[in-house]
Amino acid sequence: MKLPSKVKLVDVGPRDGLQNEKGAVPAAVKIELVHRLQDAGLTEIEVTSFVSPKWVPQMADAAEVMAGIQRKPGVRYSVLTPNMKGFEAAVLSKPDEIVVFAAASEAFSQRNINCSIAESIERFRPVVEAARASNIHVRGAISCAVGCPYEGEVAPERVELVARLLKGIGVQHMGVADTIGVGTPVKVQRAMEAALQHYALDHVSGHFHDTYGQALANTLVCLEMGVWQFDTSSAGLGGCPYAKGATGNVATEDVVYLLHGMGIETGIDLDKLIDAGKFISDFLERKPNSRAATALLNKRAD
Repeated sequence: MKLPSKVKLVDVGPRDGLQNEKGAVPAAVKIELVHRLQDAGLTEIEVTSFVSPKWVPQMADAAEVMAGIQRKPGVRYSVLTPNMKGFEAAVLSKPDEIVVFAAASEAFSQRNINCSIAESIERFRPVVEAARASNIHVRGAISCAVGCPYEGEVAPERVELVARLLKGIGVQHMGVADTIGVGTPVKVQRAMEAALQHYALDHVSGHFHDTYGQALANTLVCLEMGVWQFDTSSAGLGGCPYAKGATGNVATEDVVYLLHGMGIETGIDLDKLIDAGKFISDFLERKPNSRAATALLNKRAD
């Protein structure tokens, strides 16, 4: 077992975390969250999504948010672009990276983006080509990599298939996402091994939701495989729309606490990170969904 000495975290809170919020979050608040995250040492931030405001009203201000960020050298700002229309809007805001995603489950693909897995890949082909021609990095994600709300368990062979198809259209990095948080370490390890058939260790990452409290265990098993890149969400922002009342993304604070406790470097200041999470949680009028943040905020109060 060779653990990585350094880990890179992509904070997806501003995008994945806020997209399901019922109440409106003003652009100024999103911009402030991005500024606080980069000040805490995050070098990868998933800022927003260029999608139809009809389907995702929270992301209607994508261009405004991107325009309002004071960019910091060394920080990569990424945006989600589900189709060519989204990419054409996104490219005007000069993102460093775009993100495309395909499901490992046919049922999820149909329900989520109204097309089959194969059709979704073809939809992404011109997007990936246009991004790479513009020198924009392309990150891909395989959603429902271990389980689907409609199909149940997802076989590693499905992950291997989607990784192969995305690699075939030029996607440079692959994230293995347990979208509904049903994964356990052995299942996640198998899904990651499937992605590693087509992507090198330096070009894969884990994206784990904490619905059943397994996200840190799933992170640990990937660390033991040598994986050193993960998506996390400030203050554990983001619900799980398929599991009522369940938590969504694993909290960045909890993962940083785990990594620092293992002597793994992140470049992140945990205190500043907790402040960033408290800022957005205060705006949303709820407590941070992070155990480490809760414990350390209680300690501060004492």
